[in-house]
Amino acid sequence: MSSLLLRNGHIIDPANGCDEIADLRIEDGRIAAIGQGLSNDGAVQELDVGGLVVCPGLIDMHVHLREPGQEWKEDIESASRAAVAGGVTRMCCMPNTQPTLDHAGVVTQVIMRARQVGLCEVHPIGAVSRCLAGRELTEMRELARAGAVAFSDDGMPVWHAGVMRKALEYASSFGFLVIQHAEDKQLTDGGCINEGWMSTQLGVEGMPAEGEDAMIARDIMLTRRTGGRYHVAHISTRGAVALVREAQREGLQVTAEAAPHHFALTEEEVMAYNADAKMSPPLRTEADRQAVVEGLRDGTISVIATDHAPHHIDDKRCGLSCAAFGIVGLETMLPVSLQLVRDGVLSMSELIAKMSLNPARLLGLDGGTLSIGAPADVCIFDATERWVLDREALFSKSKNTPWHGREMSGRVCYTLKQGRLVYQRGKILD
Repeated sequence: MSSLLLRNGHIIDPANGCDEIADLRIEDGRIAAIGQGLSNDGAVQELDVGGLVVCPGLIDMHVHLREPGQEWKEDIESASRAAVAGGVTRMCCMPNTQPTLDHAGVVTQVIMRARQVGLCEVHPIGAVSRCLAGRELTEMRELARAGAVAFSDDGMPVWHAGVMRKALEYASSFGFLVIQHAEDKQLTDGGCINEGWMSTQLGVEGMPAEGEDAMIARDIMLTRRTGGRYHVAHISTRGAVALVREAQREGLQVTAEAAPHHFALTEEEVMAYNADAKMSPPLRTEADRQAVVEGLRDGTISVIATDHAPHHIDDKRCGLSCAAFGIVGLETMLPVSLQLVRDGVLSMSELIAKMSLNPARLLGLDGGTLSIGAPADVCIFDATERWVLDREALFSKSKNTPWHGREMSGRVCYTLKQGRLVYQRGKILD
């Protein structure tokens, strides 16, 4: 395997407290050295990355790949291309495929297909319950042996309290993380956007914030009882953030992630019945958005993840009430999230930690760091480059994004996977 020397980059590695202008040397797919003025014996390829940020490859712990079963929306290859274009070198796929990730054979199939594509590592999230029905636990240990790194029914909540308790009890024996799509469907069923002024104006059913808050409150009590590790996916309400914050103060193993759309956008985006701004949980009020931002600032929310949910155009162009929930996010996560740095909410190192180191630690992955000897998964980006997002230029098969036509600030220039350049300024290097 060839060697590569990255020259004059702004290296940010939160795991080691590194934030400096330096060179980075890669040998045999691993980080070999970091320092100023590293020597080149002439056999090492050089890449000048002056003026660019060099950081660990991003880890997106919440992605819907659609393969197997819905490959017309997305597949592992197209999602991998979108991932590396967004600086993501590892992604965790949710279990709501067809068939669901509730059997070891399906988990193995996904991992092997990602290896065949060879662009981005895929770590499956195994199902908590069979067929995501919320009634009977899966063989979680067997799924973990096949490669599942955590467990969730995302796409659906684990609605049955007894099943969630058993899942947390069983998972606590092995240290597994249980991820909840927090939604009490008895409160939200039939809703399509946030319940409030906007849903009233548009004349559509709403999804009250209490549907999210109530489920999280229940699960925190169960976490207290079981001692399990509990993670809130795509947190979106001020009440939910407050509940998680209080649980952490109590010392419970409760964590949370936020999706860029929930800290960057509000329910105003669905004006004119814009189905590309329809997702679950829905975009909320400005007060909710600010609460999510504050949760990111004070560390209550430790991870930023996309909830990348690709849909065919026909699933979105059928009226707001009937349209599918979700947006694509792999290629917009970094530029949207960089606004947190420009606004002074997070330092650049803190932002990168939430998209690399923190998810790696939560899931027990060996990525998220530029430590000597670590896999050379690297994201290199220009934090200030301005560009306009064109949905047709996305590498994802699906184009359902609310950021179409908007100016973005910050762009991935290069992505390396185990020392191999897989993306370079708009081109996938297969």
